[in-house]
Amino acid sequence: MDPDVPLVIPEVNPEAMADVRLGKGAIVANPNCSTIICLMAVTPLHRHAKVKRMVVSTYQAASGAGAAAMEELKLQTQEVLEGKPPTCNIFSQQYAFNIFSHNAPIVENGYNEEEMKMVKETRKIWNDKDVRVTATCIRVPTMRAHAESVNLQFEKPLDEDTAREILRAAPGVTISDDRAANRFPTPLEVSDKDDVSVGRIRQDLSQDDNRGLELFVCGDQIRKGAALNAVQIAEMLLK
Repeated sequence: MDPDVPLVIPEVNPEAMADVRLGKGAIVANPNCSTIICLMAVTPLHRHAKVKRMVVSTYQAASGAGAAAMEELKLQTQEVLEGKPPTCNIFSQQYAFNIFSHNAPIVENGYNEEEMKMVKETRKIWNDKDVRVTATCIRVPTMRAHAESVNLQFEKPLDEDTAREILRAAPGVTISDDRAANRFPTPLEVSDKDDVSVGRIRQDLSQDDNRGLELFVCGDQIRKGAALNAVQIAEMLLK
């Protein structure tokens, strides 16, 4: 991660573009898709109460590994249902009807590169070297759109009703949080959508004084997690 290259989510840190000018040869980078989806949901709350610690578990779709991975998942699903051994070219193990640790390389500290991206990118985007972030990234056999379970610890109290009000007003975020119907965000419902969906908004019972929240977040990592975010950056440059 180059310290001189802005890492930008337009709704989150537009100030990082302040010194970037069209035609000056500057480079602006998209963050990792999982980081974008997470911070779209968390940053509005962070602005209100400041996040001290964030624990993220991701459930990442085949499309995050490319079109070939999607085709392999389709093929494996058919093969397994027919009682055949699955073809494993993209991944080293069966993907259909299975979940496993994200296929990014493991680094010396035991985390994989995908998890470390979330740690480092969050600190850079928020311009906060002290925020504590830990992540576990998992590959799940869905075709498109990532899901994330997010646990937050804040510096000051933030109750769940206030959190909902903040998220309702946040650009690029929708709330799907119907407890009565037990309906919350799903990868299927956000596929091909621009907005990130947030639900399961509740107090963390392990933390006192309303200083913790739990969220479940889903977003299309091809749309907001990649292409849309890049287009938004380009639009900022053209203004």
